[in-house]
Amino acid sequence: MTLDRLSAYYIDPPYNTGKSDWSYSDRVDSPEIAEWLGRAVGKESEDLCRHDKWVCMMYPRIRLLRDFLKEDGLIFVSCDDNEQSTLHLLLAELFGRRNHVGTAIWKNATDNNPTQLANEHEYVVIYSKNKEKLPKQWTGPENETKELMLDVFAKIEAEHDSVAERAREFSKFVKKNSKSLGDLARYKLVDERGVYVARRNLENPGKNGYQYEIEHPRTKKNCAKPLWGWRFPEDRMKELLAEDRIIFGKDESKIPELKAYLKEVGFPFRSVFNIDSRKGSNDLESIFGRRDIFKNPKSVEFVSHLLSYVSKSDDIILDSFAGSGTTGQAIMQMNRHDGRKRNFILIEMDKKTSVETTAERLRRVITGYGKGGDPTKPVDGLGGGFRYCRLGVPLFNEFGDIDGAVSFPDLAAHVFFVETGTPLPSKTTEGNPYLGKNREKAVYLLFAAGQEGMPREALGNVLTPDALTALPPPPEGFEGNRVVYAEGTTVSADRLKAEGVVFKQIPYQIAGV
Repeated sequence: MTLDRLSAYYIDPPYNTGKSDWSYSDRVDSPEIAEWLGRAVGKESEDLCRHDKWVCMMYPRIRLLRDFLKEDGLIFVSCDDNEQSTLHLLLAELFGRRNHVGTAIWKNATDNNPTQLANEHEYVVIYSKNKEKLPKQWTGPENETKELMLDVFAKIEAEHDSVAERAREFSKFVKKNSKSLGDLARYKLVDERGVYVARRNLENPGKNGYQYEIEHPRTKKNCAKPLWGWRFPEDRMKELLAEDRIIFGKDESKIPELKAYLKEVGFPFRSVFNIDSRKGSNDLESIFGRRDIFKNPKSVEFVSHLLSYVSKSDDIILDSFAGSGTTGQAIMQMNRHDGRKRNFILIEMDKKTSVETTAERLRRVITGYGKGGDPTKPVDGLGGGFRYCRLGVPLFNEFGDIDGAVSFPDLAAHVFFVETGTPLPSKTTEGNPYLGKNREKAVYLLFAAGQEGMPREALGNVLTPDALTALPPPPEGFEGNRVVYAEGTTVSADRLKAEGVVFKQIPYQIAGV
């Protein structure tokens, strides 16, 4: 993977509420973050307040994430009131205020405890790398389901002349596919205009509406009225009646309903949405048989809701605060649902959490598990797979030089990846400078660790005329350039060009330094 390849991030960073568990963390004065701040900020970190420390932790991470985003990429960041204002300033500085897409309000709880203000929501702050590159309208899974249903109905309409036959055939389709259609399975009635549902939305919501009478067509008596009055003025109601858009009950005692046609309904990404926060723990209880394996996890429904509006078939989604692995499961379930091939990258800093919760959760949802830990209640696996990687020693020290603890295989893997965008094709060993080929490039590395002050040529870290002659040849038939990484070269530019060699100096010409 090279820079500018990631399509979207969802991150759920520490909310900085002052709680004690930094690894999943709300506490920026924990030993772990204090140690990191000491290295990154220095002695000045001792005078920082809680919010300053949170910014110091977040800034370099989001700065790096921004570099990896595609031009039309997005970042979704969860937060609450503790750092919401700070997060806006941070993201505005890194992405530009003009690239603020919006802030969604997640209604996630009901709080009846005695307090000054019952807090029942959190936020999702959304920024883009380049807002001008975004589509004018985001379409969620409901829009795609809607188009599918309309396509099916169009075929039924072409094959059947009578409304009754169309209604019968479409009802069969909805009944057969009700699970995959979700909430849109309510749209199963048919008239001359198409597919519709009867909706109780003629009442004016929350305030006094229009007051007038509507006569029941059969009993000729005035129908019952909504408590707040009618939503539409009388002239508009007469138009709806003339268009046969009003549904009456068997007598005047039932409040009339409105026909809502499927072709007219829209499903935008609304800035306020309601998903119970307890669903995250419910997900974990279903997989592990216990709720306390991870504190305050986000639910699959929550992450899917955010990403379903913006992700495409080949997108790469990254979550750098992976936690319990919700984002990974959400991506796999979305792929299973719509047949797409999204990929995910999860980053988890806590070793115990990454092994026992994050990775184990992914394994179980891939292969299947017993619901709630009960093997007699099997849940089918989603299929797929993932690669588990551990972070090695830092390649570069604070001066930008290759760290003394770095081995040849570690540096070789990094060099080949940044040069080609692909992993090493096979394991390498010190003494063999040929790393492999990818398309038009054959990649070489001259590097050996040695005692400080030892001549670099003596170590074999310099591309000399003899070293160039001794380079193993690329595979037979290769016609591209040989790219050689070394600490220096004594070969003339003319000879390098004549032999199709591109020299790159380490560490300075290694991408990312």
